[in-house]
Amino acid sequence: MAAAGGCRARGGRVAGERPLGPRVRGYATAAERHAKTIRLKALTARLSRVQRQAGRGAVSVVRGGKALLRQRNNLREAGLSEDQWRRAWESSRLFLTADGEADKPWGNETIRWNPDEGWLEIKLPAPLSHLANQPHGRYRLSCPAGFCYRGDEVAAQAASGAVRYDISFDPVRDRWYLAASWTTAPAPAAALDTLRRHPVVAIDVNHGHLAVAALAPDGNILGVAATVRLDLAGLATATRDGHLRAVISNLIATARQHDARAIVIEDLDFAAARAEGRERAGGRPARGRRGRNFRRAVCGLPTGKFRDRLVQMAANAGLPVIVVDPAYTSRWAAEHWLAPLRAHHPKTTGHHAAALVIGRRGLGHRARRRVTGNQPAPAEAARPAQTRPRTKPATKPAPRKPADPPGPRQPPGTKTGRPHRTTAGNQAAQDRPGPPTEQYSLPLSD
Repeated sequence: MAAAGGCRARGGRVAGERPLGPRVRGYATAAERHAKTIRLKALTARLSRVQRQAGRGAVSVVRGGKALLRQRNNLREAGLSEDQWRRAWESSRLFLTADGEADKPWGNETIRWNPDEGWLEIKLPAPLSHLANQPHGRYRLSCPAGFCYRGDEVAAQAASGAVRYDISFDPVRDRWYLAASWTTAPAPAAALDTLRRHPVVAIDVNHGHLAVAALAPDGNILGVAATVRLDLAGLATATRDGHLRAVISNLIATARQHDARAIVIEDLDFAAARAEGRERAGGRPARGRRGRNFRRAVCGLPTGKFRDRLVQMAANAGLPVIVVDPAYTSRWAAEHWLAPLRAHHPKTTGHHAAALVIGRRGLGHRARRRVTGNQPAPAEAARPAQTRPRTKPATKPAPRKPADPPGPRQPPGTKTGRPHRTTAGNQAAQDRPGPPTEQYSLPLSD
């Protein structure tokens, strides 16, 4: 809707017309306006189709994935035979899911797993009740079932609360998998002043990588800032989620290594930019190479998914997440912190300095660096004040001289300008010696 609104607003202006004031600017050329008009019709038709489906209460869902459905018409490019594709299609549509119930035995009425005996039972529907091998229309699998990862937590949750189970089939490995999930009660958040008394780990999210820096409570960096690669372009959804989990696990390990009690991130959200698409808004680029690079960078920043996954995994690890304002983070980092950090570590980048500013904001310190130096670390505080490194205050620029007043304006119709200099005046002291200050009379003799 935002993209269609932008096309409609700009399409109503004349091509090449520049706005006077805050009015909407038209497209640069008539060709661009024609292309945007065609795109507006396509967006309007797509929006109308979605609204009609929502009004009928019918949502088109492809069980198995739209990508796998499109591969059916391009088996040669996908490298699959018809039998392989059919098997993958049927297995992706073959699954069983049952939500948990807290008041039922082992946390679920439809699918039950006994952690002590290791058996798995499924409640069969009425048409298949004749296949049951247990009372009350239940079927118990002949093979044992278990959880190799966090099995003790699943057993504790099944004995005390509700558990959701998902059964799926992997055609490549020819195996059935059982997954368990549940909702945990939110733990009481620690006071912000308490968290600021301990080190924190700050993260600067960028396109293709993360800049990570550990900070002491006084706002100084601990060790060396690091760069964590996070390239998610062109990957499947499950693969991207796996990469996010691996990176967040690395961040949690870094926080435990520095005895950090919280993780600090920026409150970034590019939802408006993604919704507007290629339409011009504000000062961001819209056309050409700069526009394509901007949209590619915005799509490559996993801000929403990274923040949600980080909050979930950090909560399981007992680490709160502090969100700070992202305004002027990179600018103040480059102005105040990049040069001091490079003095100790030459490979420091502007993203590392931005992570430092993010961490300082999470600790309650000012983002800009004081001209008299930052607060000293505990190791520096023990040294004499004369031996501590300090930053000299920046010298103020010299005041500018006022401009000379302009001369008289040349009247219209004249070819040459009037002279602007004053008369020469007395030039005796400039071109020739002046007259003597004293006069002496000489006697004349015959």
